[in-house]
Amino acid sequence: MSIISGKNILLGISAGIAAYKTASLVRLFVKAGANVKVVMTPASKDFITPLTLSTLSKHPVYSSFTNDEDDNAVWNSHVDLGLWADIFIIAPATANTLSKMANGICDNLLLATYLSAKCPVYFAPTMDLDMYKHESTLRSFSVLKTYGNIMIPATSGELASGLVGEGRMAEPEDIIQFIENDILNKLPLKGKKILITAGPTYEAIDPVRFIGNHSSGKMGFEIAKASANLGAEVILITGPTHENVSHSLIHIVPVVSAEEMYNATHTYFKETDVAILSAAVADFKPKDVANQKIKKIVDTLTLELEKTKDILASLGTIKTHQFLVGFALETHNEVENAKDKLKRKNLNLIVLNSLNDSGAGFKSDTNKVTFINDKNQITEYPLKSKAEVAKDLLNEIIKQLDA
Repeated sequence: MSIISGKNILLGISAGIAAYKTASLVRLFVKAGANVKVVMTPASKDFITPLTLSTLSKHPVYSSFTNDEDDNAVWNSHVDLGLWADIFIIAPATANTLSKMANGICDNLLLATYLSAKCPVYFAPTMDLDMYKHESTLRSFSVLKTYGNIMIPATSGELASGLVGEGRMAEPEDIIQFIENDILNKLPLKGKKILITAGPTYEAIDPVRFIGNHSSGKMGFEIAKASANLGAEVILITGPTHENVSHSLIHIVPVVSAEEMYNATHTYFKETDVAILSAAVADFKPKDVANQKIKKIVDTLTLELEKTKDILASLGTIKTHQFLVGFALETHNEVENAKDKLKRKNLNLIVLNSLNDSGAGFKSDTNKVTFINDKNQITEYPLKSKAEVAKDLLNEIIKQLDA
């Protein structure tokens, strides 16, 4: 999954011959999972039709302040468009449009939207060789950068005039990559490697049966997604679950048993910066596993169980630089038990949730948590979606890492 998946992207198109490339650009944004809307200057419609862009983006295309349909004027709000966007990319950005942006001239819907935007603004210049090098154009580039806008440099190649040189708009694939890289490089967990465990473990009784628990893995998967969206490289070690995720920064390591999860976490732990162990690992496993299915020939069956290896405690013993996070699912004396676990297992942070709280715990899409850190600071949160809890947890970790 791309870092721009789920983002609202507003594409502004001005009147350059490179406008024909925006069909591919819209298609690539949509393929990456983004929501795309297009705003055009009136003159840009001479180079590519709104119908093409509307079909590809699955949204109406905007080019004027009003749409006249059956004599009823429909207002296109530049303010709403500017506030809707998470990212605004102006491509192609002609010398004319860039000059107007730099000087605050507002004579069409695209420029009004630009002045209303609160999100990051990227611009991809396109013009002929001499225009690109002209002092006034260079001034526009410089002024726009001082406003916080981000320039996607033009490349060298054959231009519409027949000349060969700088001024060719970056190719759609390169524009996408530029934006993705720029976002990633500014994310707070860029360069960090995070190890996450999720889901239950299954401990075999025989080739058919097992001891397990009701963990769905939802919490761990949400933490993995939130971590990746903040730029971290994620190793997600997961027990059996119906949950799934597709993200370029998430590497999934499937396991079944507590022993397999123990071995996998120890394989990756040394190279991680943060380890978040949210899996519901079995505390016990059958001492002897039958090689064949146990037949139902008696009224009772006695299983002798033995302890599994304590993954969290083992990591607390060997950690050096790692920030180690554990989870505590409690039914009584919740805070006291969580504090004891935090200390015994040498954790930096523990996430407490109680089965006594409605909407918290296994299989639910929500959770109610309390964070307790190794400085004995306690932060309680109300019932939230597990996606929101994951974001709160990552923000707490970032705050602790920066302290």
